[in-house]
Amino acid sequence: MEKFQYLVVAACVVILATISPVFAYLQPSVNLGFTSFMDGAPPAGPGFYFVEYVQYYTADDFTDAGFPTAGADVDAWVSLNQFIYQSNTPVLFNGKWGLNVMVPVVSLNSGPDTSLPENSSGVGDILVGPYLQWDPIMGANGPVFMHRVEFQMIFPSGDYDDDKVLNPGANAFSFNPYWAGTYFITPKWTMSGRFHYLWNGENDDPFVGFGLDSVQAGEAVHANFATSYEVLPKQLRLGLNGYWLKQIGATEGTTQAGATVDMEDEEMVFAIGPGALVSFSPNTHLFLNAYWETETDCRPEGERFVVRLVHHF
Repeated sequence: MEKFQYLVVAACVVILATISPVFAYLQPSVNLGFTSFMDGAPPAGPGFYFVEYVQYYTADDFTDAGFPTAGADVDAWVSLNQFIYQSNTPVLFNGKWGLNVMVPVVSLNSGPDTSLPENSSGVGDILVGPYLQWDPIMGANGPVFMHRVEFQMIFPSGDYDDDKVLNPGANAFSFNPYWAGTYFITPKWTMSGRFHYLWNGENDDPFVGFGLDSVQAGEAVHANFATSYEVLPKQLRLGLNGYWLKQIGATEGTTQAGATVDMEDEEMVFAIGPGALVSFSPNTHLFLNAYWETETDCRPEGERFVVRLVHHF
């Protein structure tokens, strides 16, 4: 199921903050592209799942107020370990309760043009998400629609040092609920979407280079979307996948004198690319997704590659 673009964007964003006269690129890590096909339900029904994500992200430029700029060389690896329990017990409006826990491990490297103090390898912020999963709506030829809602919370538990520009943790709480659904256009052709709202708490110990007592990133909305076609029955799906993020609230900082600073950032990104879903059995599935970013503003612009292995016990 899950979360986060993750730590990658948060780290890239802070890098850019130090090389630009505007220092507002502070959205936390969220799920941009980690999930794609058949996102409306766990693939094998109730029970325990373990999911391992490996993501590589690379960016060598960023866009500030619509103008591309070179010189922000960043490579990032993220290993995301996810533990899911899906019950078979309805609790609200026939939705069956479940719990999602995610523990990221991140390694970040800046290029020679962006050599910065780094706390760049370690455990990131833990995500906990209780959710409700509804049974598929069935038609004459199989499932027609399946969906769920999750109330994700990101806790400031990861490695963090205010003397470092690069940190696995964000040092701020975030609330990131979403609704996800999959619609079967035909038994072989599906469309999936996941739509998030993001609220960020206050970081009361921001990077010392900002010269601020606290920083609170603005609200945002973001989504993953995908369409796939079953090429080999119960074995292989091919398709397109993408993501989008738009900041809808201002990022604010507080100076040592108590004044509020509007950082005037409005982050945005759109990405799209090919993907595949390989099913080894009803309980084991491998997702392969690639993304190329465009239409960015106030954030890095790069490429993202995700491998996700899902196993149901």
